[in-house]
Amino acid sequence: MNFPAEFAARERALLGNRFDELYTYATPEPARGVTVNTLRCAPEWFAAQADFALQPSPFCPAAFTTPPDWRPGRHPWHHAGVFYAQEPSASAPAALLDVRPGMRVADLCAAPGGKTSQLAAALQGQGLLLANEYVAARAEILRQNLERMGVTNAVVTNMDTAALAAALPGRFDRVLVDAPCSGEGMFRKEAAAAAQHSVTLVDHCAVLGAQILENAAALLAPGGVLAFSTCTFAPEEDEGQIAAFLARHPEFSLCDLSGCGFGRPGETNRAPASFAAGRCRRIWPADGGEGHFMARLQKAGDVPAAAPGRARPARPLRVPAEWTAFVQDYFPQLSDHPLALAGDWLALPPQTAETLAGVRLRTLRSGVLAGTVLKKRFQPAHALFMAYGRDCTNREELTRQDPRAAAWLRGEEIEAVTAQNGWCAVLVDGFPVGGGKVSGGRIKNHYPKGLRNLG
Repeated sequence: MNFPAEFAARERALLGNRFDELYTYATPEPARGVTVNTLRCAPEWFAAQADFALQPSPFCPAAFTTPPDWRPGRHPWHHAGVFYAQEPSASAPAALLDVRPGMRVADLCAAPGGKTSQLAAALQGQGLLLANEYVAARAEILRQNLERMGVTNAVVTNMDTAALAAALPGRFDRVLVDAPCSGEGMFRKEAAAAAQHSVTLVDHCAVLGAQILENAAALLAPGGVLAFSTCTFAPEEDEGQIAAFLARHPEFSLCDLSGCGFGRPGETNRAPASFAAGRCRRIWPADGGEGHFMARLQKAGDVPAAAPGRARPARPLRVPAEWTAFVQDYFPQLSDHPLALAGDWLALPPQTAETLAGVRLRTLRSGVLAGTVLKKRFQPAHALFMAYGRDCTNREELTRQDPRAAAWLRGEEIEAVTAQNGWCAVLVDGFPVGGGKVSGGRIKNHYPKGLRNLG
C-alpha cells in the first residue's frame, strides 16, 4: 500500500519501527463482512444456515467476515434486512454503548445506517432511536436502510447537531458519534480517501468532530454513556480530540476499553501526558480491519437534568375506515396502534415518541410508514410489510432455493401457493421481502423498482 507522503511521515515519526508492523494489512484484500440484524434472527442461527462462507468477526458478537468477492447486495437475506454489509471493524463502536431495550438512544452521524441498525437491534423495538444525518441525500439512504432492516422505533432526522442539542437537551441515555473524519482507515478500500488527504482536511475534521462532541454532550442525560469513533488515525481527531473534550468537561469520565477483546490501546504520544490514552481503543490494519478509533465516555449522574420541553397538543387524527378494515384483515395486532400523518400518508409512530414532545424536528420518518387511502381503498406501504410482514395474516412463504424468490426480487409476478386473494406479505426463509396483491393464483409484485435485482 502506497500511503500519502504526509500521512506516512507523520505516522513513522509517531510509531518508529512499529509502523511497518501496524500498517501491514492482515488480509490481502480490503476486509469485507456482515453484521446480523438480531431483530430478524440470532447470530448462531445465521451462522448455521448461511449459504456463503463466513467466519466470526473479532470485533462484534453479531458480525462475520466474508470473502472479498462475495456480492451481498443480491442475496435474499440482504433484501430482507437479515444482515448489513459492513467493514468488520466498523461493527465495533455501536456494541460499546451497551444499549438495552427501552433506552433512548441517539446516533448523530447515522448514515448510511450500519451502526444505527446495530443500535436498533439492541433496542429490540423498545425505547426510542433518533437517527440523524446532516446531508440530505445520505439521510434518505439511512431511511431506506432502516426500513429494510424492519426498524419500528426510529425517528430519522436531517438536522445540524447543534439544533438537535438545543431542542433535546439531556433526553438520551446513550449517544453515538461516529464522527466525520479524514478517512485514513479507508485508504486501501477507497482510492479517493488517499487522493484527498491533507493536513488541512485533518484539521477541518478535528474542528467538526469537536463541535459534534459538544452537542452530543448536551443531548446526553445525567449518568448516560457516549461512544465516539472515527475511521482515521490522526491524533487531532482521536486521542487529542478526546483529551481536549475531557479538559472542557470535568463532568465526563473516560471508560476503560482494555477488556473489549479486540484492538490495541490508544497511543500515549498522541495526546497530553496527563491523558489516559490506554483507556481508548484502536484497530490497526494489522488487527484485521481497515482501521478504527474508539472512546467511551460517561456523564456524571449528579449533573442537573435539563427541563423537559412543553408538549404541543396533538392534532386529532380521524382514523380512516379504509385503514381500520385493512388492518383488521391483515394486521390485527396493529388495530390499536396510534396513527400519525406523514404528508398524505399514514404512519405508525414509535410508542415512546413522548421523548420528542414539544420540539420541532426536520423529520424524514417517524416510526413505520403504513400506507395511504387511494380511491376509497387502503394502499399499504412497502415499509409496513418490511416491519410487520411476519405477522401478516396472509403470507406467501418462499425459500432461497425457490426460483420464485429470485423472480420476486427482480420485480416479476409470481405464483401464489400459500397466500389467498388480497394483500399478502412475501417472505423468504421466514423473513419479509415486501408485499403484493393476490388475484387468480398470481401475486402482483409491489417490490419497489429501485430495490430490485436487475441485470
